[in-house]
Amino acid sequence: MSEKTSVIDVCIAGTGSYVPEKILTNEELAARVDTSDEWIVTRTGIKERRIAADDEFTSHMASKAARRALEQAGLEPLDIELIIVATITPDTPTPATACHVQQQIGAFNAVAFDISAACSGFLYAMKISKRLISDGAFKNALIIGAEKLSTVTNWEDRSTCVLFGDGAGAAILRRAEPGEGSIVATEMGTDGNLTHLLEIPGGGSACPITSENVNQHTHTLNMQGKEVFKIAVNRMKEAAEKVIARAGWKAEEIACVIPHQANRRIIDAIADRLAVPNERVFINLHKYGNTSAASIAIAMDEANRTGAFKRGEYIVLVAFGAGLTWAAAAIRW
Repeated sequence: MSEKTSVIDVCIAGTGSYVPEKILTNEELAARVDTSDEWIVTRTGIKERRIAADDEFTSHMASKAARRALEQAGLEPLDIELIIVATITPDTPTPATACHVQQQIGAFNAVAFDISAACSGFLYAMKISKRLISDGAFKNALIIGAEKLSTVTNWEDRSTCVLFGDGAGAAILRRAEPGEGSIVATEMGTDGNLTHLLEIPGGGSACPITSENVNQHTHTLNMQGKEVFKIAVNRMKEAAEKVIARAGWKAEEIACVIPHQANRRIIDAIADRLAVPNERVFINLHKYGNTSAASIAIAMDEANRTGAFKRGEYIVLVAFGAGLTWAAAAIRW
């Protein structure tokens, strides 16, 4: 899905992220299931992941990331007009986690709602809020990717339990002033024919959790990894190429590519296909694993705060997730 030229330029005014204190290492996982640090690192690039406390919910992590983004943007909670939380692990089916975030940070002037697009969710939220701001409906937006995937992980399945972690990332979008950066181009897509490749089959109206099926792991993530890998690489490449072309950029002009942090092999394949040097591809997968909707949000905040790119430079974000969904954004910082 492409877009027409925006009326008002929209920039990213601040970023923030939060990860839980508890670290779960590969060695600890090897004590639970038949795996090893070498097996996990070789196949995924992951060394450890963060696990939220029992009383630490998705909204709590989202709110902490949001406060850090607000601080960097120089805004107060009451300044925010729109809150979108991307998550597949909401606090509750209803109300939306965004409503809990609004209450926790005191952003009572904001419209708040959730979206569910799995790992692509944060970039979906970026496109939606960019359009709403550029069309004049809102002056600013707080977008958040937040997940407590530890609650939907099958800890007996070594093919998936090694992959996922918890955390949250946030960004403040607002109308850009003359000379500021902007979100130049965005892209997103979906293929509902492939929903079966990556899903949580239970817990919804199609398969409510009951006393009879509660031990069948229907409420946990199921993934057909090999099939997802192939499609992810192709779709992410296509989405990234579209926003780069729409922005009028060349590969050598891009200062930083921030891909969804799912698997090191996927990240390397994307870098190769986009002809971007590995040193310009931001990776924190080894520390956090796959945090779904939080993945790019956390990585963008870390890249921003560690100087991976500077004001005026070009960055590309690209993601792929269950749905199947994919998305990309080209940003002049």
